[in-house]
Amino acid sequence: MAFLRSLFSGVSGLRNHQTMMDVIGNNIANINTVGFKAGRTTFSELYAQTLRSGTQPVDGSGGTNPMQVGLGITVNSLDTLFTQGNIENTGKTTDLAVQGNGFFIVKKDGKNLYTRVGTFDFDSTGTLVNTGTGAIVQGKLADAQGNIPSGTTLEDVKVALDTKSPAKATSTMKFAGNLDSGAKVGDTANASVSVFDSLGNQHTITLTFTNTGTNAWSWKAAVPAPATTAAAGTVTFNTDGTLNSMTGNPLALTPGGGANAMSINVDFGTPSAAAPGNFSGLTQTAGGSTVTPREQDGYAAGTLSDISIDSTGKVQGTFSNGTVLTLAQIMMAEFNNPGGLVRNGENTYDISGNSGTAAIITPGQGSSVVSGALEQSNVDLADEFTRMITAQRGFQANARVITTSDEFLQEVVNLKR
Repeated sequence: MAFLRSLFSGVSGLRNHQTMMDVIGNNIANINTVGFKAGRTTFSELYAQTLRSGTQPVDGSGGTNPMQVGLGITVNSLDTLFTQGNIENTGKTTDLAVQGNGFFIVKKDGKNLYTRVGTFDFDSTGTLVNTGTGAIVQGKLADAQGNIPSGTTLEDVKVALDTKSPAKATSTMKFAGNLDSGAKVGDTANASVSVFDSLGNQHTITLTFTNTGTNAWSWKAAVPAPATTAAAGTVTFNTDGTLNSMTGNPLALTPGGGANAMSINVDFGTPSAAAPGNFSGLTQTAGGSTVTPREQDGYAAGTLSDISIDSTGKVQGTFSNGTVLTLAQIMMAEFNNPGGLVRNGENTYDISGNSGTAAIITPGQGSSVVSGALEQSNVDLADEFTRMITAQRGFQANARVITTSDEFLQEVVNLKR
């Protein structure tokens, strides 16, 4: 019977090295699986049978050590290694990779799961999902002004592909250029600018400047029907050609067609009395009159033309009117002990009693989003092949223990012959 201990130790060695090989095989099988995290096997001694206990020293006699025989091997742990995988560019905006320790949060069958796989795209309803599993990406939706709500309440990330950017009525228009200092009284110069009302309708305002005397001009606004305006004022200049003063601000305009009445600030530049030496905006010097609009801050309504995702997970829409509006934000989760997560299949994880609860974070706070890229498997093939050799030799050696123990038993059986 004494020989049976080595037999069972050998069997435990075979069984547990098979487990080690199972883990290695799974790692190698997933060498090209996006977001895969490699596993690792560690062993510990199964049990030790005590043949004699240790004794303490006494007068005239020293102490003795305990005598124990080990009874084999068992799996100590099967660990998931959450080291960062290489990030590979794909060029697809909705392909996302995690840089850091965070996890994307996805909902499937009403349950939140966690993943490092960012193979996402918008489905037919505009919902951002994992294209292979249909799991819905979780985050927050922005309001009409592009503001993301505070707190940790999650919802499905969804972008309506027919989202519109509302029109913005012009509130300021700026002019630059020059009025000819050699102009005679009654000479005129014109400048036209397109502005937008609250409905996004475009109106062309034409300003007519008329020389009224030394260093003084009047201006008057005109606009095609159905819009109307009676705006008018004056501009004066210093002897060095810089702007001295202006009147007639703001310009009142009635757009018609159901749009709100408009009050537009007309900016000809900063008077030099307030900013000495300032030559920006409108001037009066020799060389002809060329007044041009520099900018205005209104725009028409726009349709969604493109989507981008930044490192903080914000889903931003670019619209045909040139505006950029935040539509949603992808959120992440972090865990005190990610190694305690439970593998749930399809490269997703679920919480366990030892993972800790999910801490909902905004990307950019330790973990960030990389758009147009995917995180590759963190399996090190050279390391796996080395472990494979170790597992093979361990299995082989334990098989030799069994055959040798069998030979011992055979010799015992043959003693009667």
